[in-house]
Amino acid sequence: MPLSAADKVLVYTRNFTKDGKGFVHDNIAACTKTLKELGADNGFVTEVSDDPAVFTAASLKPYKALVFANSNNEAFANDDQRAAFKAYIQAGGGFVGIHSSCGSERDWPYFQHVQGGKFLVHAPLQKFTIKVLDAVHPATVHLGKTWVWSDECYFFTNLNPDLKVLLALDPSTPLDKFPLSQPNLGQHNGQFPLAWCHEADGARAFYTSLGHKIEYYSDPTFKQHLLGGIQWVLHTEKHP
Repeated sequence: MPLSAADKVLVYTRNFTKDGKGFVHDNIAACTKTLKELGADNGFVTEVSDDPAVFTAASLKPYKALVFANSNNEAFANDDQRAAFKAYIQAGGGFVGIHSSCGSERDWPYFQHVQGGKFLVHAPLQKFTIKVLDAVHPATVHLGKTWVWSDECYFFTNLNPDLKVLLALDPSTPLDKFPLSQPNLGQHNGQFPLAWCHEADGARAFYTSLGHKIEYYSDPTFKQHLLGGIQWVLHTEKHP
């Protein structure tokens, strides 16, 4: 379903640590380019920023969704910006997280609640099999029962119990140099989740852990996965 031309999305990419040593993905330019293209092709306006000063009530008001695109570590510079983010979510503004966004705001439980979880650890980049747990959600409807994909397989802590898991690791897939038997790997109802959606404090939220390499943002299957998540957050689909 095409989106309305009135829909406006903020793509936010801040990566910040006080010591300057936080990991910054080299995929950010490719990710933002793809998101702009998806917007142009599907009727929504995409604006990109890494400036936390955008987080005020007035600045956020035009946006129907915030996309934290490979952001990491400190997303905000002060508590007033965190308060603006919280008020935006509580007013029904949408949230999308991509890949390393689960490493943003690691010390703020509210952000983790909205996103659905916090980064714990990942296996080395390799091919693995993904179970598709929802065959009709717009982020997964184009997939079969399984999806073989090469990426960093993420594991989480502080998982929100209200998540609807869309994609999960097939645990029968052996992960090289990473035993699934190790303790404290976050699970949700017995699954190792990789992508999910939920209602978060008045807003729709979608997160996918996939998307580490630059070339993934040119992959049609992955691009449709991202687009479907954005469309769901923008209320253009009735399910779920």
